[in-house]
Amino acid sequence: MRTGFFVPAAVLLIAACAPSQDKQNASVADNEAAARFADKMAGTPQPSPPAKPFAQADKSEFLEFSYAYPAQAAAIPFLVEKFGKDVASSKANALKMAKEDSVSAKESGYPFRPHSIETKWQVEADTPRFLSLESESYVYTGGAHGMTGYDVVLWDKARRRETSVKAVMTSPAAFAAAIRDPFCKELDRQRAEKRGEPVVRGDDDFTQCINPMEQVLVPTSSNGKLIDSMTVVVGPYNAGPYAEGSYDVKLPVDAAMRKAIKTEYQDGFASP
Repeated sequence: MRTGFFVPAAVLLIAACAPSQDKQNASVADNEAAARFADKMAGTPQPSPPAKPFAQADKSEFLEFSYAYPAQAAAIPFLVEKFGKDVASSKANALKMAKEDSVSAKESGYPFRPHSIETKWQVEADTPRFLSLESESYVYTGGAHGMTGYDVVLWDKARRRETSVKAVMTSPAAFAAAIRDPFCKELDRQRAEKRGEPVVRGDDDFTQCINPMEQVLVPTSSNGKLIDSMTVVVGPYNAGPYAEGSYDVKLPVDAAMRKAIKTEYQDGFASP
């Protein structure tokens, strides 16, 4: 004998009258489409699609070229234009030099080594007030080895414009005085770590404490809320031999550093 359970007629009636899930979803989609159409007809601005990271890479018999920047930069038209000009000019100049070297090598009877230039921007701070970007560029022009260089872009979100790191300081001299001692201490610590022995002061840049203001200063943030450190990026040969590579000397914002920041920018920096 088959067993079963009783379903009240009222329940069956409700189920029969209720719209299916597919119909409900279709109705929601239709309503959303109608709302978008109404907004469009009324002239309501439509939200822009999220920006995407930019990357370009090309390779020819003369030059290998690449350039990239993150989505945060791609969302700012000014930076898109700025980096677009940099892409065009750096590629054109590098290609011109590579072709000239190719001709020269052929005339001299030497093999030509293709050149390369690679630039990559990355986010070091993305806070409510600032977007800080650092680039690392590698350039090879046929020699024994290439060279690495660095740059920084600081975007002031509150003022919607690019500014410079030195522009946020009360003065470069005041900022230099605020960071020199901790910079020298941390640079020597990193030097000793790489060399396996303490630094002994001499009369050359590889043992002296170099001027941090002549290096690349990059505002950095660990929490995405405030600038809480300043990284002094020291390229090859500036503080040690090529084999030591670059140095990233991160200096936390302390009272002395914050005091050397202009009042109108201090809201973007951490309080020690």
